[in-house]
Amino acid sequence: MIQHRFQSDGDLHGHAVGNLLIVALWEKLGDPVAALEYVGRLLGAHGRVLPMSAVPLDIEAVVRGLDPDHPDRLDTVRGQARVAVTKGEVESVRLLPQDPPAVPEALAAVLDADWVVLGPGSWFTSVLPHLMVPQLRSALVDARARKVLALNLIAQPGETEGFSPQRHLEVFQEHAPELTVDFVLADRAAVADPEALRGAAKRLGAELVLDNVAALEGIQATGRHDPELLAAAYDRIFRMHGRIAPWR
Repeated sequence: MIQHRFQSDGDLHGHAVGNLLIVALWEKLGDPVAALEYVGRLLGAHGRVLPMSAVPLDIEAVVRGLDPDHPDRLDTVRGQARVAVTKGEVESVRLLPQDPPAVPEALAAVLDADWVVLGPGSWFTSVLPHLMVPQLRSALVDARARKVLALNLIAQPGETEGFSPQRHLEVFQEHAPELTVDFVLADRAAVADPEALRGAAKRLGAELVLDNVAALEGIQATGRHDPELLAAAYDRIFRMHGRIAPWR
C-alpha cells in the first residue's frame, strides 16, 4: 500500500501513498528524521532511512543542446522531474540553496560506517546530489569507511543518454574531485570496454569489480538490478576486503 501511486486526473496523480504519509508525519512531528523513523516502525523495517538535509531543496542543471537549432548552447533546467527527462545533455547539476545544512544523524551515520555504498540510481538527480551538500561531502571524504560506487546497468533516456559507464565515473569525479572510492561495481554484461572502465575507476582510486547483478527476463538482461544478486555482490566485496560490521 505504501508503494501505491494514485491514478487520477487530479493533482494526486502519480503520487505515492508513502510519500504523502511521510510529508504528513513531517508536518505533524516537525522533524523529517522522526517522520521517517515513525514510518519505519509502522512497516517493521530494519535499519534507518535518513534525509541528507532538512531544508527544502531544488535541483538545477546546465544542459547542452536543449534546442536542436542551437546544439552548443547551454541552458538551465530546474526541477528534478524536468532534469530527469531533459532532451539535452546534462553538463552539471547544483542544489538550490547551494549550501544546505546536512542532517546531523546522516553525518554521524557516515562517520560511523564501516562501508558506504553510493548508487545505483538516477545519476544527476539521485546519486550526485549527495555530493553537493558540503558537510555530507566532507564527511564522505573524511570517513574511515571503505566506499563502493555501484554503476547503473544502462544509460537513462534524457538524463544520461549516450553515457558510457566510464563517463558516469568522470561526471562523478567532476562533481567531487576530492572524493575517492575503493571499489566500482558494474554488471559484467553491461560493460563494453572493461579496460576503459578500469582506467576510469583507477582515476577515482578504485578497483573495478565486474559481477552479474542484472535482473533477467528469460535469458535477456533488463535495465534493472536483481536485489538478491546485487546484495550478494556487495557481500562478496565486504567479505573479501574485511571490515564487516555486525548486523545492527
